[in-house]
Parts: sequence; structure tokens; C-alpha cells
Amino acid sequence: MERGQFSSKLGFIMAAAGAAVGLGNIWGFPTQVASNGGGAFVLVYLLLAFCLAYPALMAELIVGRYARANAVIALPMLSERKALKRLGQGVGIAGLVTVAVILSFYAIIAGWLFSFALAPLASSVGGSQISDWLMAFSIERNVAFTLIFMVATILIIGAGVSQGIERWTKGMMPALVLILLALIAYMLTLPGAIDGLKHYLVPDFSRIFEPSLIISALGQAFFSLSLGVGCMLIYGSYLSSNENIVKVGAWVTIIDVALAFVAGLLIIPAMYVAAHYGVEIFDKNGDLHDSDKLIFTVLPALFAQMGGVGQLVSFAFFLLMSLAALTSSISLLEVPVAYVVEGHKVARKRASWVIGSLVTLLSLTIVFNFEWLFGLVIMITTQYSQPILGLFFCVFAGWIWHRDSALSEIKKGFAGAQDSLFWKIWPWYVRFVCPLFILLMFIHALWGQ
Repeated sequence: MERGQFSSKLGFIMAAAGAAVGLGNIWGFPTQVASNGGGAFVLVYLLLAFCLAYPALMAELIVGRYARANAVIALPMLSERKALKRLGQGVGIAGLVTVAVILSFYAIIAGWLFSFALAPLASSVGGSQISDWLMAFSIERNVAFTLIFMVATILIIGAGVSQGIERWTKGMMPALVLILLALIAYMLTLPGAIDGLKHYLVPDFSRIFEPSLIISALGQAFFSLSLGVGCMLIYGSYLSSNENIVKVGAWVTIIDVALAFVAGLLIIPAMYVAAHYGVEIFDKNGDLHDSDKLIFTVLPALFAQMGGVGQLVSFAFFLLMSLAALTSSISLLEVPVAYVVEGHKVARKRASWVIGSLVTLLSLTIVFNFEWLFGLVIMITTQYSQPILGLFFCVFAGWIWHRDSALSEIKKGFAGAQDSLFWKIWPWYVRFVCPLFILLMFIHALWGQ
């Protein structure tokens, strides 16, 4: 069975950046900024994204291209010892389970976003009752739009690497950027936006060394690149050996960080515009509303205040969010599908529908047990499973894999790699610094400090 591959460097960069650019960037990052000192958080995040996230990203990309396989197969290839091979296989399988569970709740949230995008369209043609149904929380709506989103994800993955993942992300990513920039340009013309811009861009240097701010920035930098669950490893396995993997990895990181930063130019000013129009953006304790309430309550209230143009802005905003969700969901589904295709020789379309259907069943289980299950699966996967798996990925790349093999892989598209600044820093960095930072994040998640 012939293995898929990205047809171009641009295709890989768009796909990998699409995997990284998701809801964590568009709403998670701005919310973290607003809750952690504004510009101070932005400054710390920008530094740590390249000091932590980029080296960890490179570990996954290099291992993936070296093995030309999914994590379950790739990690055992890094050692000759049976115990380490079994450990690598276990880490890979744990990554498959984690990524499937992440996709199961991600699809529910993405379904909400898509329904909110359709609501202003329904309202504009006189379908106010339909619009109300689309924006109201209900089992029926959640089931319908979770199914719609999962079918779209399955169809893209079933089409393959170049005709599915690459083709769709090359179209969606420019659309995402254009919508984002257009919304920013409009939002900055509204009263209150400049105050939000100042809060976002002017650092409060007294907060830069706060432990909680640093840990939050570390977590955002790590999770925004979809690290620790094998997404970037499997994308790296589809990258041509002729490409300079150090350079393309840097481009993915730059695009991810840049779009998170640009998203803040929309969300933070929008919050202050909402406050100007009398929309409550803080809770009783003076803290910013949680990200879900911000997106699904505060901003829709702002759009409603804006009259006819608000419907257009609302449609564009939630379409933007839906595109961001879809570019990430296809990378999440690709991880278990690639394992079934490669490990069990199942046709890609069949594997996509089987795995996608199982994930959908899990999503529907969460929908029907929302009150206690939704928050639980998010906590287990993002606060516990991802940091532990990310730690193991770094340990395998930094401690178990022989440095000469890693260098040989990098040199395939970068002849002078052994003399580069990257090679002088990366091996010890991924061995010592990344695991230490990930441990700090995990301890922070355990104790909530």
C-alpha cells in the first residue's frame, strides 16, 4: 500500500500550521492574555514559544520523517532494547487514545461554532425561530452539528494526504487569515477598541516574573502546537526527505505564534468594545469570564448591539472559528487513521469512516452525559495526558534515540546541519530543558498553582 506524502513544502507548512492553529489560538490565547497581565503574557509567551514549543515540535517532526510511520511504530524504532520498544509502543497507543478523546469533545465545540455561524444567516432571511434554535443549548442541536462536523472531518481525511489534508488546508488557511484580518480592521474602528489594544500590547513588566503567568505561558506555547499526541509526528512522516526540516519546522512555529498573536488583536479589543456597549465581560470577582462564556455569550451580545452589520460580523467571526476548528480536527483524526492504515493494512476511506464513527459515538456519549462528562474528558486529556505524553516524546528523542541517527535525518535536507546553531543547541535542549518545563506544567496542572 503506497504511503501518502505532501506534494510541496507549502502544502506541509499549511497543513502543519493548520493542525497547530485551532481554538487554543483563536480564543484560548487571547483569554490567557486578558487574565494574565495583558502585554506581559504576550511577551513571555513569544519567548517561550521558541524556547520550548519549537524544540519539542522538531523532536516530533524529525522522528516522524525518520520512521515514515505513526507513533506506535515510530517510537519503538528508536531503540534496540525490547523494554524500550514496548514502552514506545505503549506511549504511541496512549497518544492514539488521547487524540481520539480530544477530538470527541473538540467536535462538540466545533459544532457549536458552526451553528452560531449559521444563526445570523437564518435571522437575515426571517428565520428567527431557527436562529434561536441554532444559538440555544440543546441535545438536538448538539447532536446534529457534532454529526455534521465529524462527517466533514471524515471526508477530508478519507481523501488522503495530498488530495485531502493538503488540498483543504491550503484553501482554508488563507481564508482563515483573510477573515481574521478583515474583522480586526473593522473592530479597531469601534469605540473602546483602542483601550483593548493598549491592554494587549503594553506589558506590565512587574508581572513578567510571576510564576503563574510563566507557567500559563509555558502551557499555552506547548499546547498551541498540538504537541504530545503524535499529530506533528505523523505530519512529519509525510514530509519529503529533500526538505530542510529545521526551516519548515520554524515556519510552522512562526505561523502558529503569529496567528495566535493576531487573534489577540481581534478578541481583546472586541472585549473592550463589548464593555463600551454595556456588555458585562467580568464576573462578580472582577475576573474575566471563562473562554466559553466569552465566545458564546459576550461576543454574540456585542454583535446583537451592532444591528444589521452585527449579523455580518457574527457570521464572519464564527466562520473563522469553524475553519480553525476544522484545520485542527483533521490532524487529530489523521493520527488514529494512519495507525489503522499502516498497522492493519486497512483502506484509508474505510479506516476514516470506522475510526471517525467510533469517535462520533464517543462525542454523542458526552453530549448525552454533558454535565459530568464534558469537563472531565477535557481535564484528563489536556491537563494530565498531554503533558505526560509530551514528556515521553522528548525523552525518546533526547535520551533513547542515537544522536547520529537524528543528525543523519536532519542532514537529508540540510547538508550543513552539523555546523548549524540548531544542532549545537537542540540535542541537549530537548534532552534537558523541554522535559523540565513539561514537568513544571504537569505539576502546575496537578496542584493548580
